[in-house]
Amino acid sequence: MEMQMELRPQPHVLLLPFPAQGHIKPMLALAQLLCHAGIHVTFLNTEHNHRQLTQRQALSARFPTLHFRSISDGLPSDHPRSISPNLMDIVSSLRSKTAPLLHQLLVSLMSKNDVGSAAQLPSLGCVITDGIMCFAIEAAEEVGIPVIALRTTSACSFWCYSCIPKLIEEAQLPFGDEDMDKMVSGIPGMECLLRRRDLPSICRVPTDHPVIQFFVEETRAITRASSLILNTFDDLESSILSHIASRFSKIYTIGPLHALLKSRVVDDNLSSSLRQEDRGCMMWLDSQRVGSVIFVSFGSLVKLTRVQLLEFWHGLVNSGSPFLWVIRSDVLWSDEAEQASHVTPAEVIVDWAPQEEVLAHEAVGGFLTHSGWNSTLEAIWAGVPMLCWPQLADQQVNSRWVGEVWKIGVDMKDTCDRSTVEKMIKALMKGEDKEVISRSVDHFAKLARTSVSKNGSSYLNLEKLIQDLRNL
Repeated sequence: MEMQMELRPQPHVLLLPFPAQGHIKPMLALAQLLCHAGIHVTFLNTEHNHRQLTQRQALSARFPTLHFRSISDGLPSDHPRSISPNLMDIVSSLRSKTAPLLHQLLVSLMSKNDVGSAAQLPSLGCVITDGIMCFAIEAAEEVGIPVIALRTTSACSFWCYSCIPKLIEEAQLPFGDEDMDKMVSGIPGMECLLRRRDLPSICRVPTDHPVIQFFVEETRAITRASSLILNTFDDLESSILSHIASRFSKIYTIGPLHALLKSRVVDDNLSSSLRQEDRGCMMWLDSQRVGSVIFVSFGSLVKLTRVQLLEFWHGLVNSGSPFLWVIRSDVLWSDEAEQASHVTPAEVIVDWAPQEEVLAHEAVGGFLTHSGWNSTLEAIWAGVPMLCWPQLADQQVNSRWVGEVWKIGVDMKDTCDRSTVEKMIKALMKGEDKEVISRSVDHFAKLARTSVSKNGSSYLNLEKLIQDLRNL
């Protein structure tokens, strides 16, 4: 029997991320984990992002069963491809132009004569698609192979998205800008917790807006997947996971994926960033006192006005804490982008940073963040308290959980003035609440480490996923 198991060919899985940095990174971590187990993975990026991912060859060399492919997103070459504010451009093109190309690729990968790959691969047996790329579910159904959905958000935000159709039916949406502190009912497990301002950002637009209609459609479509993968861990979101389980027969909680990858693959992780990382900031951090630095990054999508950027700068300077600030070249909404680099001393500004390493550095004592889920998990893992300034999508929900549920930081949503920034940084780094927050941060960091260690919940759930893929 053991001989037969060894001779059985490894499965072949296609992974399809949504074309944005925050979606590609966890999906690529999963790809490496599956390849580490010997599974063949075809990682399918859009042609634009395929070119941007500079570590492709190094990753393929490390993982012989990892195969990169690309597919057209259907957009003209000069399209900015920024999710904010071009989400519907991208979505419409993916649905109309990429979907039929995906169908053709799946048919090709299911045959033994796939001419697009240099390697002879086993026939494709499963698709793992991003949970907001549900046209892939239809494509997989058409060719008769199982499909699993991966949502790159927190469980709590995913559950909020899942309940948006119900909120619309109950006329709780839309609400405009009126009474943003009014409590929201109708989301099981979140009673007396969510205010209007804590709902996903799409809830602030009219319910007939194409963006909210897109998420309503995706929320309905995702339940057709055979199972759901979430980048979280059981001890972090167990109460909400029990509600999600009412809609999915099988859920694999395998987060934090970046940490699970570190625990399973001994080598240093290769970067999955679409941007060039500036490692010079690590030397500057080496010169700072332990726990003294506030790290500032608003992720790959959030944009600022020049007024907001200056308010943050004054608040940071007035706080008295040294800071390391990621200011992307495209961070400003207007033509003032080139002026951004002149706002603060050059040695504390980088265009993009190796964030996991920065957060793990002993000099970093706080994280001013947009509350994207990857950043939130990386801060939890590193044991760094957060000051949250959410802007887009799931970030509003995440920041509420950080401040009110997990108590591992403070929530500064919907405000941006220098006095508030200064006051909240001082509270995070030196204030009376620092000790309480630090205890919670240490608690959840330990739970995260336990989850990815041998026999931890995420470790075992990954084993189940690998076994289920082999059984297909």
